[in-house]
Amino acid sequence: MCPDCEDFARTVVLLGQLALYADTSDADGTFVDTVGVSLAASLPEPPPGIFPPGYDPEDGPDYPGELD
Repeated sequence: MCPDCEDFARTVVLLGQLALYADTSDADGTFVDTVGVSLAASLPEPPPGIFPPGYDPEDGPDYPGELD
């Protein structure tokens, strides 16, 4: 597996594990909020082939309150 692919996969797994932890009854909400934002911000560019050809992540519906 390429280094970028491995980093992407590892970060996605960590986000998934954090989501499972957040669903437990004794989860620390501050920890989940802090680590979740940090993990999401550190998520590298997805490796080629993750999205279909021509996919534009910036293209989509406008959401209420979204800034242009």
